[in-house]
Amino acid sequence: MGEKLNGKIAAVTGAASGIGLATTEALLAEGATVVMVDRDEAALSDLTAKLGGRAIAQVTDLLNADSCNAMVPEILEKVDHIDILYCNAGTYIGGDLDETDPATIDRMLNLNVNAVMKNVHAIIPHMKERKTGDIWVTCSVAGHSAIAWEPVYSGSKWAITCFVQTMRRQLREHGIRVGQVSPGPVISALLADWPEENLRKAKESGSLIEPTEVADAVVFALTRGRNVTIRDMIVLPTNFDI
Repeated sequence: MGEKLNGKIAAVTGAASGIGLATTEALLAEGATVVMVDRDEAALSDLTAKLGGRAIAQVTDLLNADSCNAMVPEILEKVDHIDILYCNAGTYIGGDLDETDPATIDRMLNLNVNAVMKNVHAIIPHMKERKTGDIWVTCSVAGHSAIAWEPVYSGSKWAITCFVQTMRRQLREHGIRVGQVSPGPVISALLADWPEENLRKAKESGSLIEPTEVADAVVFALTRGRNVTIRDMIVLPTNFDI
């Protein structure tokens, strides 16, 4: 077990599965305490029992305004500070725009964009007071390239790319580092909404990566010296062509 983050306390949203769970496990391996934020209470209960005392459950529904607003205060009732906020929770819409509906669009934008902004807004006073902190966000390669088959998702991730880069500039003078990891296709439940032909081709060509490979990138960024900010990492499968 490494100890690069020994004594640090992280909060990870969407921590019960996928990239969030892989990053939780990687942070624990580096010595951190991790508050696992997710709406799935049963999954959190099982995972924290399995992962040990440095894994702490925080049941939050980021799509519920009251629950989202209460997240940071409730975490700070369980731990005395937060060194790392990793806004990872998100959802996906693929396909042509006229194939979806307004309610689905609202849900995705609320989770992928609004909840991230609100979580960051909530943590800023705490980190400013401590004059240190790390804020990381799961973006996507779709936040750097206009992906024709996912206009809503791509639009949400472009918004997050802009948000992260502006917040990095706002908060750097307060000792707070802000960055994002932008994966290509990751083997997770989100790919269930991919066009079937695109998913088949990606699987056949080896154009997918594991959640652990994204987690490795996040831990790398978090363990750099405080004089270094890695503002964005694009993590692609080698065979992914975009």
